[in-house]
Amino acid sequence: MKIGRKSFDFKNNAYIMGILNLTPDSFSDGGRYNTLDNALKHCEQMALEGADIFDIGAESTRPGHIQISDQEEIERLVPVIREIKRNFDIPVSVDTYKSAVAKAAVSEGADLINDIWGLKYDREIARVIKEADVPCVLMHNRRSSDYKSFLADVVSDINESLMIAESAGIDKDKIIIDPGVGFGKTYEHNLTIIRELDVLKIFDLPILLGTSKKSVIGLTLNIPTDERTSATVATTVLGRMKGASIFRVHDVAENKQALLMTEAIIKNGLN
Repeated sequence: MKIGRKSFDFKNNAYIMGILNLTPDSFSDGGRYNTLDNALKHCEQMALEGADIFDIGAESTRPGHIQISDQEEIERLVPVIREIKRNFDIPVSVDTYKSAVAKAAVSEGADLINDIWGLKYDREIARVIKEADVPCVLMHNRRSSDYKSFLADVVSDINESLMIAESAGIDKDKIIIDPGVGFGKTYEHNLTIIRELDVLKIFDLPILLGTSKKSVIGLTLNIPTDERTSATVATTVLGRMKGASIFRVHDVAENKQALLMTEAIIKNGLN
């Protein structure tokens, strides 16, 4: 898959997507990078640590978050996208579910749209993605955690997103799927989807796993957000063994090292 000017071999390799939150209220690092200078310094650090993609979010999507207007989200994003594209040769993903924001982002050079609602919140976003000819991440999400058969329902929900994409003319080779850890799921659902991640191989699409510092880790270990790096690394290793090829993380260096070690074991061990 081509993302920006870079080619990604998701069938054979794994990659790190480094998180840049421009929000004052993100659950993990709210307010740390919501100035242009701090955002660029963080990107520089992530690049040095081995990030393959930058994922920029300008609205918090943590539980209980306050939705901001399209215009405010655009105003936070646009200056940062411009400067990142000017200073780094790393593809830029934008974390948004709003068509107006996606349109503004791709017009400034964003290379990937990461939609936490899998094209279901704002149906116009599918058209924007198609017209911009950029890849997209379609994440599983629900407004409640009420399932009849959890894994079967997740598969069915993702299939609905893929049908929306197909109707809009988005090519299958431009789609990445995400099981949506922490979204529309109970604690037990989150553990289950991580453990059973390989159920998504049925779609024959790249799988993105985003567990970084999330509540499933905090609830399991009873530790605060800033102490969840090691546990996140554990999910990255397990996720790779289960078939994920993109890992959306806050701590690039630690997860990159774990991923390289996992890859060495998978690829270079004796048969």
